[in-house]
Amino acid sequence: MDQLSSESRSLEVEEGQGHGRDSGGLVKRVHHANNGEELSSGEAWQDQDGTPGQIEEKGLSIEQIFDTKKVPPWWEQITFRGIFVSMLLGIMFCIIVMKLNLTTGIIPSLNVSAGLLGFFFIKTWSKLLEKFGLLKTPFTRQENTVIQTCVVACYGIAFSGGFGSYIMGMSRKIYQQAGTDIAGNTAENIKDPSLSWIIGFLFVVSFLGLLAVVPLRKFPTFGLKARDQKFYFDFSMTYVGAGMICPHLVNLSILFGAVISWGLMWPLIHNHKGDWYTADDKSMHGLQGYKVFVSIALILGDGLYNFVKIFYITVTNIYSQGKKRSQRELPVVTGDGNEAPVDAAVPYDEQRRNEMFMKDGIPLWVAAAGYVALAAISIGVIPQIFRPMKWYFVLVAYIVAPVLAFCNAYGSGLTDWSLASTYGKLAIFIFGAWAGKEDGGVIVGLAACGVMMSIVSTASDLMQDFKTGYLTLSSPRSMFVSQVIGTAMGCIIAPCTFWLFYKAFNLGDQNGEYPAPYALIFRNMAILGVEGFGALPKHCLTLCYCFFAGAIVINLIRDRVPKKVSQYIPLPMAMAIPFYLGGYFAIDMCVGTAIVFVWQKINRKDADVMVPAVASGLICGDGIWTLPASFLALAKVNPPICMKFLSRSMNTKVDAFISKG
Repeated sequence: MDQLSSESRSLEVEEGQGHGRDSGGLVKRVHHANNGEELSSGEAWQDQDGTPGQIEEKGLSIEQIFDTKKVPPWWEQITFRGIFVSMLLGIMFCIIVMKLNLTTGIIPSLNVSAGLLGFFFIKTWSKLLEKFGLLKTPFTRQENTVIQTCVVACYGIAFSGGFGSYIMGMSRKIYQQAGTDIAGNTAENIKDPSLSWIIGFLFVVSFLGLLAVVPLRKFPTFGLKARDQKFYFDFSMTYVGAGMICPHLVNLSILFGAVISWGLMWPLIHNHKGDWYTADDKSMHGLQGYKVFVSIALILGDGLYNFVKIFYITVTNIYSQGKKRSQRELPVVTGDGNEAPVDAAVPYDEQRRNEMFMKDGIPLWVAAAGYVALAAISIGVIPQIFRPMKWYFVLVAYIVAPVLAFCNAYGSGLTDWSLASTYGKLAIFIFGAWAGKEDGGVIVGLAACGVMMSIVSTASDLMQDFKTGYLTLSSPRSMFVSQVIGTAMGCIIAPCTFWLFYKAFNLGDQNGEYPAPYALIFRNMAILGVEGFGALPKHCLTLCYCFFAGAIVINLIRDRVPKKVSQYIPLPMAMAIPFYLGGYFAIDMCVGTAIVFVWQKINRKDADVMVPAVASGLICGDGIWTLPASFLALAKVNPPICMKFLSRSMNTKVDAFISKG
């Protein structure tokens, strides 16, 4: 998923067990990065009937509330009803993520939505069965955690599968858009999507990460001239909902990037047509080249800075943890001369969670043997799918991947910022340059990106799920099994969802509904990796250097100034996306952020609780409509009416023409 999702708001919902027979009430939990606050005394919660209650003034912690409830063994946390609901939600979220992937590439964190909907469906199911006296197994927070894990693993494939980036980037359409006269962009570097090879590829790469660790569209809201520069309200409830989930800073950064690029830069550069460039505006030798490569420069500058930053944080934290561990090994002597227990100061919740989480560990030899076996299979299969991808490229990728997966998982746990796509981009340059332009370097770079992103992203997701499981006393084994099940479902559901879009809509059309913007960006990165910068239009490379350095400088300033100042400094990664796409989705997302802002001013407590649910409803409702829309498109069913917006002068001419008839 685009890494903006990691900047998600600090409200999460921990699915908790209530006091009653059903269990499964919701317990609110405030969380940011890896710091959390337990429920304090007097804070609201819901009992088993869903009615608000209050924690007594004793100040009980979460695990003290659930202390009388038996934690089911790991095999009982995985239920048939849970897997069934996970499959339904997996299909729904795969459709939503695929739509986001193929339109803007911005994917907000949907974990809370998955948890809420899983809770809603199972709770409703349990209530109906209980009403007829048929309920045999109560709904627990562990089961709900397993459902959320399975759903996230399933729709995670829709992102890490690269359907909107490296897979589409291999296609003939994107090859043509990149410019058939561009050096390095040769006809040999084409691999059109096919359901069979996509499913096979995903099955051999997606499991390794576990073991390594549309009516009323495009109104010219701000006038026809503004619409030509991609400024209009798209009436997309998906992006209104995404704007409600994403922080205000992300949404405003996107809008700021749209204003700088489409409001200032591109019109000014267009005025130099004939001097700076002579090609058509849609050519990579023309205005399109500036849009794509300046976006790439911002993305790479931001990615490089965050890679170095998080790598540094990871190393220093591992070092400090090692020092603390060695210090804790020394006995603590009390005033009377007796040795005190090492965990005397450890809170009850942490003791309880450590006890449960360590009980069902996964043997190291199982992970190691599984990784080696799957790597061996991949080394044999992947070169058969991508002919230029030699077996030793795959071997090197799998040797390096566990280290990168660990760094990403650890860094993501510390900072809530996953760099999976950054590792994928690094793989494009390294493996593409290694293969060379004469030996299919573009395809090699894109395929290596797919391998690296799948492993690193899946490992990071698993560690985040382990963290959720730790907080809800869910077994690591049940979490791992649910990840495997979800990944297997995703390897089938996600490609089938993509294939539905691929057959129903004109994917990759830069002026269409599904432009798949990252496909062209990733392919041009691969071309740069094998060819260099010689084919760029005039002054484009200078602009790229400036924006690359600017992204690093902006991030440095953000990290150096106080938080009360940094919260007003835009995010370079968020700014980069509208440089290529335009500002239409930024308008939608800012509508969502405005709704949240006003709601929080009126009643912040209600807003914090209800915003995720309302946003989930908007995203899911709009996303699900894509399914019938796809079938209608496949059946060649056209809308019964259409709208067109004209300038006043053109409208006068049309009226005059019609009146003559």
